[in-house]
Amino acid sequence: MINLEKLTLTQVFKAREEGNLDEVQFSFVDEEPFTIGDVIDKAKAIQRVLHKQGVKKGDRVALLGENSPAWGVAYIAVGTMGGIDVPILPDFHKSEVHHILKNSDAKVLFVSSKLFHKILDNQFPTLNYIVVLDDEPQKLDSKDVVTLTQVLEQGAAMDEEIDVDIEEDDLLEILYTSGTTGHSKGVMLTHKNIISNALSAIDVIDVSERDKLLSILPMSHSYESTCGFITPFIVGAKVYYIKGLPTAQTLLPAVAKIKPTMILSVPLIMEKVYKKKVLGEINAKAATKFLHNFGPTRKLVHKIAGKKLYEAFGGNLRFMVFGGAATPPEVETFLTEGGFPYITGYGLSESAPILTVSPVGQQRAGSAGKVVKDVQIRIDDPDPETGIGEIVATGPNIMVGYYKNEEATKNTFTEDGWLITGDKGYIDKDGYLFIKGRSKNLIVGPSGENIYPEEIEFHVSQNNFVLEALVYESEGRIVARVHLDYDAIDKEHGTSKMDEGEASKIVQNILEDIKKNVNSSVASYSRIHKIIEQPEEFVKTPTKKIKRYLYTNS
Repeated sequence: MINLEKLTLTQVFKAREEGNLDEVQFSFVDEEPFTIGDVIDKAKAIQRVLHKQGVKKGDRVALLGENSPAWGVAYIAVGTMGGIDVPILPDFHKSEVHHILKNSDAKVLFVSSKLFHKILDNQFPTLNYIVVLDDEPQKLDSKDVVTLTQVLEQGAAMDEEIDVDIEEDDLLEILYTSGTTGHSKGVMLTHKNIISNALSAIDVIDVSERDKLLSILPMSHSYESTCGFITPFIVGAKVYYIKGLPTAQTLLPAVAKIKPTMILSVPLIMEKVYKKKVLGEINAKAATKFLHNFGPTRKLVHKIAGKKLYEAFGGNLRFMVFGGAATPPEVETFLTEGGFPYITGYGLSESAPILTVSPVGQQRAGSAGKVVKDVQIRIDDPDPETGIGEIVATGPNIMVGYYKNEEATKNTFTEDGWLITGDKGYIDKDGYLFIKGRSKNLIVGPSGENIYPEEIEFHVSQNNFVLEALVYESEGRIVARVHLDYDAIDKEHGTSKMDEGEASKIVQNILEDIKKNVNSSVASYSRIHKIIEQPEEFVKTPTKKIKRYLYTNS
């Protein structure tokens, strides 16, 4: 563990300067890596040019690009010269990008050529300098647009050292949330917020310079930024990036080559692997399907499948880390019985983001883990019978507030200054946190019962034909929208060879079976009144959470 005089990115940068500069830090798979020496030299070159462009302490600099070593170097350069990074999620609609650039008053933008189109048809009063990360020349009327290579060459020819006094409570980042409610807010995070949380991650999962991470989540999201980017930078762990989306075609060759020791993921990715690949192979043979459905032999099937999956991920994983949403119980059962190493965590952008993590080797099914070092959580207004209440938190990682939004900030903290997470849950006698659902998703039953849609969604997802489910209230009734695995239905029933009417009947029968089975498994007040087929995948946030408001407000 490195010793930091202050919890700032600048102190981390200086500590890394004193280490082995030849070690690999960031790299695309199959490309020339950036060593720590490269990162330091390139960051300093960028700083000199930005300083010449008038960027000073407290100025906002936006980053809009896919994961890359260059993105990381730009972030580090800005943060260590006193600027405030404004990471923008690549999947944001251009209208949201425009809002962020204007709301943040960004003076400089680092952008990839692929995403340049999102800024073409708007004017940004404060933005006067644009750097294209991947060196494909672009043009924008009345704006100074250069490539990163031009910046690096210009900066390398300058010998000025940019030395800015940066304190722990200075802002490092304004992170605009992807959100499932449709409203993006700028989360203000200080150097201390982010670095303290990265140190908590290092403490609980023991990240070191020996680790190799494969990055598959957006660097512009709090989870990947703190845990998959800043944390490895602190300890010197190597981070590898994939060009393009992490599909089977890009991911499998990458893990085979890199053999990562850690991968940060969201549960949905593993859920799809489990349902499409693992269950698909198990159900493809009558013998393994029978053994899997027979309790005493299910563990054996899982063990064999788990070993095979572990090898498919490179055979060197210490563990996979799941965050951003709850891990489905059937997936946890498979991972546990299959011996596939994993841990789960919980947090939110407003907490930079980690609040809890399962201790390595001590996972508890359904739990989000235990509170991490230097953080405290408590349950406000717990139900006398269940202990379920509002999860609130405090610690050095908790945000300052929302940028230019005092009202939202005020409503997000308790009277004694604890962050209101918006989640309902309870803590067991051993200190493990269990999350029951979002407060805003809570449905109140006919006699005042608390109904958690997420619990009903779990029961819906137990059907092997279900890929995704969304439960909500409409006109006093509980409705379930279900996206089915049409490939699995075709394999089972041969629907591709039927006419549309026959295939539709098969689907409707499946939906009715799901409704019947769910309603026999839940309390009477939680029963589904209506089940709707969702033909396409649900629209999701960049961290694969369903944008509930698109469906529940219709």
